[in-house]
Amino acid sequence: MHFFRPKIIDTLKNYSKAQFYKDAVAGIIVGIVALPLAIAFAIASGVSPEKGIFTAIIAGFIVSALGGSRVQIGGPTGAFIVVVYGIVQQFGISGLIIATFLAGILLIIMGLTRLGNMIKFIPYPLIVGFTTGIAVIIFSSQVKDFLGLKMGSVPADFISKWVAYGHHLDQLDLYAAAIATFTLLMILWWPKVTHKIPGSLIAIVITTLVVYFFKLPVETIGSRFGTISSSLPQPIVPHVTLSVLQQMIRPAFTIAMLGSIESLLSAVVADGMTGGNHRSNTELIAQGIANICSSIFGGIPATGAIARTATNIKNGGRTPIAGIIHAITLLVIMLFVGKWASLIPMATLAGILIVVAWHMSEAKSFLFVLKGSKSDATVLLATFLLTVFVDLTVAIEIGMILAAFLFMRKIMLASSVQQTGFSNDETPEDRLMPDSLPDQVDVFEINGPLFFGAAYKFRDTMRLIENPARILIIRMDKVPVIDATGIRVLQDVHEEFNKKSSKLILSEVNSAQVMDELQKSRLLFRVGKANVTATFENAVKRAQDILGKQE
Repeated sequence: MHFFRPKIIDTLKNYSKAQFYKDAVAGIIVGIVALPLAIAFAIASGVSPEKGIFTAIIAGFIVSALGGSRVQIGGPTGAFIVVVYGIVQQFGISGLIIATFLAGILLIIMGLTRLGNMIKFIPYPLIVGFTTGIAVIIFSSQVKDFLGLKMGSVPADFISKWVAYGHHLDQLDLYAAAIATFTLLMILWWPKVTHKIPGSLIAIVITTLVVYFFKLPVETIGSRFGTISSSLPQPIVPHVTLSVLQQMIRPAFTIAMLGSIESLLSAVVADGMTGGNHRSNTELIAQGIANICSSIFGGIPATGAIARTATNIKNGGRTPIAGIIHAITLLVIMLFVGKWASLIPMATLAGILIVVAWHMSEAKSFLFVLKGSKSDATVLLATFLLTVFVDLTVAIEIGMILAAFLFMRKIMLASSVQQTGFSNDETPEDRLMPDSLPDQVDVFEINGPLFFGAAYKFRDTMRLIENPARILIIRMDKVPVIDATGIRVLQDVHEEFNKKSSKLILSEVNSAQVMDELQKSRLLFRVGKANVTATFENAVKRAQDILGKQE
């Protein structure tokens, strides 16, 4: 399986003590950075905080050990919050575990079938649209804890959520709002002091100590979820029946698609920062194994984390050893310090997640695409609005369909059929001049792919010819590809003109794909091999021969 070759195999060949030191430092720093994020992402997703830590440890280790990137850091990410929260609300924790398990299998299948390179072709406006939509949803989900509102569970629907916030604004907790605001400002300001220690960690330490020693009446992780487990749970393989598979395959597909997109985007960003070159299919297989193992230990979906991967690179991490040390660091923290995490105020985590949402929002990219072409702006807005107001799965599906149709429309508009002349000059003006063609010969030229979006334009143009010449030459040197619809339309045109005693000559069929389709469809033999030529001169000569025989 040459398409599955973990990067760690190559990086350990010439591994040095100096690089190990850099990887160790980077891994420890990333592990510290990952702790509050893992807890925050888990809580925002509607699950207990330790599930985020389990995921960061298990998936983080596997992604680094088996992945196709030298520096990728795996774990729970903000992009999954919306998806996981929706699955938990509808199917419960057991449903989430099964969906994550199935998503892992789908990711492995995607890697084995070498779909890693195909995922890179997902339209950029779609990615920006649903990423910004997720950021808006994450922000809206944290308003309750940011303001300390006493309102019970928050409605899942976006509009209902904000209506509920408006009804409970009179219950604003000033202590919680102050802690959340301090956290937000600390994260934004701390990089001016140092990049070595994350501002989120400093904010957690300060706010937790203040709340603990001054006995401030704010909600903490412990008061909402109880103590955090300091050990990994026993692995349990979920039981998947046919009925469960039918029910959970759609959310599993959403997890797999989102995970594959985010992990490969993160790997591409990492390549740009290090000058490396990741292996897409290996990365997908590793992500699949990571999600399977995460679900077996009761964790949540995991993927490549762009922010943590960038932190790893900036601190000197250059091999998968850094990611493995990051996972070990998290395990040590959970075993020896995890119980103290229950003292962290919920308002602090809300402040951290709002900063995460802002970084995810890609506001500049959103405005850039919005000011671009109408088709790109349409895909962007449709995906964004569907993500926020309907569902992420629906947003991805409709966004892809809309992008495909708009792309086909562009190709169809770019395709054309026009009557041309004899001149074979390369300049468009000369090419379109009706030069000295033999009598009873008309020439038409197809420009662009002859696929189902443009083929009917060609057919309609040909049907407008009431009294066709005895020979019709169709120039196809600007037809790079043809599909079944294009073949069918050519066949219909051939039969229609044959009934009118007109012969069809296909000229300049130089595309290997077009010639292959003509052969497979038997159209080459219906038209006649002699009537399919490689050059325009041969087509004209063939027309003269036919006319000479008819005379």
